[in-house]
Amino acid sequence: MESEDTKKIQEMKTDLNLLLECLKYQMDNPFSQKEALVTIHSICQQNSNAGVYFREIGGLMFVRNLAKSSEHSMVKEAALYTLGAVAEQNVYCQQTLCTSELFEDLTWFLSNNDSNTNLKRMSVYVILVLVSNNRTGQTLVRETGCITVLTQLFRTVLSKYELNLSDKNIFQSYQLWSSVCSTLCVCVNNPQNDENQMLCCSLFPHANDWLINCVKPEVIRPVCSFIGLTLANNTYVQKYFISVGGLDILSQVLVQLESDSHKTLSSAKLAVVVTKTVDACIADNPTFGVILSKYQIVSKLLTLLLHESLDSGEKFSIILTLGHCTEDCEENQYDLFKNNGLPLMIQALTESHNEELNKAATFVLHNCKKITEKLCLSLGEYSFDENEKQLEDINTKEKNLEDYWKKAKEILHRIEQLEREGNEEKIQREKYKDNVSSMKINIQNTLKHLHADSIGGGPKAEDKDKNQSRKLQSYKSHGILSTACTNDHQMKTLLKRANPVNACYRESGQNKTLCKANSSDSKNLHEGITFEKKNSVSQSSDHVFKPPIPVVKNRKQELPVTDPFTLCSDIINKEVISFLATDSHSKMLKYRCSEFLLTPRRRRQLSSESTTSGEIRKRRIRKNFTEEEVNYLFNGVKKMGNHWNLILWSFPFQRGRKAVDLAHKYHKLTKGSKCPAP
Repeated sequence: MESEDTKKIQEMKTDLNLLLECLKYQMDNPFSQKEALVTIHSICQQNSNAGVYFREIGGLMFVRNLAKSSEHSMVKEAALYTLGAVAEQNVYCQQTLCTSELFEDLTWFLSNNDSNTNLKRMSVYVILVLVSNNRTGQTLVRETGCITVLTQLFRTVLSKYELNLSDKNIFQSYQLWSSVCSTLCVCVNNPQNDENQMLCCSLFPHANDWLINCVKPEVIRPVCSFIGLTLANNTYVQKYFISVGGLDILSQVLVQLESDSHKTLSSAKLAVVVTKTVDACIADNPTFGVILSKYQIVSKLLTLLLHESLDSGEKFSIILTLGHCTEDCEENQYDLFKNNGLPLMIQALTESHNEELNKAATFVLHNCKKITEKLCLSLGEYSFDENEKQLEDINTKEKNLEDYWKKAKEILHRIEQLEREGNEEKIQREKYKDNVSSMKINIQNTLKHLHADSIGGGPKAEDKDKNQSRKLQSYKSHGILSTACTNDHQMKTLLKRANPVNACYRESGQNKTLCKANSSDSKNLHEGITFEKKNSVSQSSDHVFKPPIPVVKNRKQELPVTDPFTLCSDIINKEVISFLATDSHSKMLKYRCSEFLLTPRRRRQLSSESTTSGEIRKRRIRKNFTEEEVNYLFNGVKKMGNHWNLILWSFPFQRGRKAVDLAHKYHKLTKGSKCPAP
């Protein structure tokens, strides 16, 4: 057995010696030299020790010189191919050939316009072998300028984005371009070379153009490999790639391939290649995952993960990319949660026996732990509808969930407060309905007693005065609201202007007792009104009471027409009915008086402005706020706060202004100028 191995080794050495002699003595016969070089390549491929022996007898250096000095292109191509094959088989041959002289010769072959495509391909192949897993070769390819020539070939070899590989010339150019991509990949990585990465990153814009214009496997695979290895573990290069829009383009290509993966198997495989490149971009910068959230890459990866044709290695790449996407991006974490990514990760963790895949799935689950805890707390503390609203806000990039729920609580509190105030107002209206009828009856009874006192004489007036005081006290206990005159002078003015007969009767002084009793009753009535007004204000300080329109029957006492007190009763009765038939808010805003004073002049003006039941009220004319009114408004808010009725009554605003106008104008001004409220 040993003799047979020894015999084979001896035969191999004899053949190599003869072939080397043939190369030396057949310089004028390029075909014989080419055949000898091909035979040497075949022997070295079959026996790993053949390359070492060929180097020992000087054959390796002779072939290198032959590639440089031969005038025949086919001999140069065969010589370079043989050198690459021998160096690829044996590391000692690689170290022997790794010299600056050879790199300079190869650079000249690549840059020479007379070199054909096959010669350039063989030169790129030798560079690939010398640089692969060899830091010395990576340094020499940079120092000799060879990498600069390679980058130029990457840009210029293929001039059209539409590849027709059936054309022989285009196919040869594509093979050269693909070899250049592979050579640049080994120049920057394995081992990683930061300086070469910085040089090759200048090709990123051109690579992006290829990705946009030619979504074919023949282009996508080499370009993605070049991008992934060039920016791997290099933060500066990663940032540059993202700055030129590379990550956005990769995301768009991935979305397109994922949509096509349902139709063709090759699209699914190609989508995995793009996924690996995306992972290389964000592995060292998880914050860049925000860019991927714009294209919903997480949901696309989850869909791709369910593809039946993928093996465990490809699934591992997808899950690892999901881990880096969700590491520092809440949008992607929520997207994973929303698209049922957590059950998929748990399923992969329990069913797969691949240790690396299980680690990647655990990594994804760990990243989503925080967002899961937040959502669980939200579901436990708040209602389902509110939680749905929270999820929508997160989907629209509302990151601060705690502030959102705090605002939601405030809104709910305001709604509950408004509901309570509405219930209180409803109760007040019901009370008011009961008080209206009693108010009318009591006022008429008071006037009847006043009339009886005037007929009965002076001695009984004082007793009647006391009786009327007690009745007014009962009015206060029933919560009577009155818009009658607030003092004796107002009562006189009202009666005088409303009834000429009564005015003459009072001025002639025919019944002094009546004046005394009327003055006393008016005073007591004023005290009752003041007491009741205080109670009403204490119940609702910031709201204007809105009583409904009560149904008042038009009843008159059957007294002589010439009786002045009967006329006074009818006038007051009409005043009460007129007051109750209008909205409390609009009355206060029109009168604008602090004591709800109803003067005859304003009453006539009000009656002229009011419309009958069959007419349509005219639309109020819009009046812009003047500069003085704006000053009044801000001074009023500064002194009185947001009490718009008090401000309206305290300053001379234009006619027709309402409290709601002041409120709207103030909020509009403060919102536009962002000035703080007093």
